[in-house]
Amino acid sequence: MKPYNYAGKTVLITGGTGSLGWSLVTRFLKTDIRKIIVYSRDEFKQYRMGKHFATNRERLRFFIGDVRDRDRLHRAFSGVDIVIHAAALKHVHLLEYNPIEAVNTNILGARNIIDAAIDRGVEKVVALSTDKAVNPINIYGATKLVSDKLFRSAHAYSGDSGPSFTVVRYGNVVGSRGSVIPFFRDLKNQKAPILPITDLRMTRFFITMEQSVDLVLKALNLGKGGELFISRIPSCSITDLAKAIYPEAELHETGIRAGEKLHEVLLTEDEARTTFDYGEHFVVYPMSEFESEAAKQLPGGKPVAPDFSFSSESNANWLSVDELRDLIEKLPEHGDKLPPFTPGGGFR
Repeated sequence: MKPYNYAGKTVLITGGTGSLGWSLVTRFLKTDIRKIIVYSRDEFKQYRMGKHFATNRERLRFFIGDVRDRDRLHRAFSGVDIVIHAAALKHVHLLEYNPIEAVNTNILGARNIIDAAIDRGVEKVVALSTDKAVNPINIYGATKLVSDKLFRSAHAYSGDSGPSFTVVRYGNVVGSRGSVIPFFRDLKNQKAPILPITDLRMTRFFITMEQSVDLVLKALNLGKGGELFISRIPSCSITDLAKAIYPEAELHETGIRAGEKLHEVLLTEDEARTTFDYGEHFVVYPMSEFESEAAKQLPGGKPVAPDFSFSSESNANWLSVDELRDLIEKLPEHGDKLPPFTPGGGFR
């Protein structure tokens, strides 16, 4: 990876108290970065994070704020060089019931980030996306699709001297809070007799937290503006994941929930026209840049086939039960526990 000079830089992470935020802070503290700002809404999570990183408080700051608040963002971005935008509302079934809230955070919040970054002279912005933004069928995916479009075209607003805006897209992060792995683990710890699964045919992409951070930093280091970075990651089936965590349990199919897909897609045939393969990752270039400014393409990539797509169902790389078990055994237990077992739930 091309080295990036963090000396004297200030980075702000929206949604920085989430699982990815913790990992990004840990990674950034190993560099010579000047200051890290964690921007989020939850004061208790900031308190816990501050206690954990107490020995690094001279380089770590905590700002309470919401991406919906334009004025607060404008103040928080003062002196900031790098923004990593991880804040989002993302629980599919909850957002199906609360669609306006998804719009306010995921779309209007994205617009606020873009405006504040341009107005405050930020150098680089990396926005996090999701496989659910591809051919979306739920409010979460639809709002993230719009957010991605805003970020990828934001360089048209920022001009030649403004920030570069880059997007990273990946699937489920192994063991992140609110995901299925902690859910299944808690049921196992309760010795629940069954694991509820929405559909036994379901598949998903899985990426480790370390790989997620690597992709963000890769986009930060290499992105020139408008690109979409996608990791080449493996798939797994929900039934294999359940067997890896709690093989003694009976699998109970509960029915697919509103907004859920059987399989996810990270890259479509329509995007393949401007996509280059770099081995461990793909880069989707903006169409206008691809046609008129080929010099912006990063070296070392090869164009993918015109009919190429990257789906969790047809992926050539699959995690076995043993591989899943090895991954899961290395994960820490989260502190957020479930109430006593009742049938229900599913695979996000």
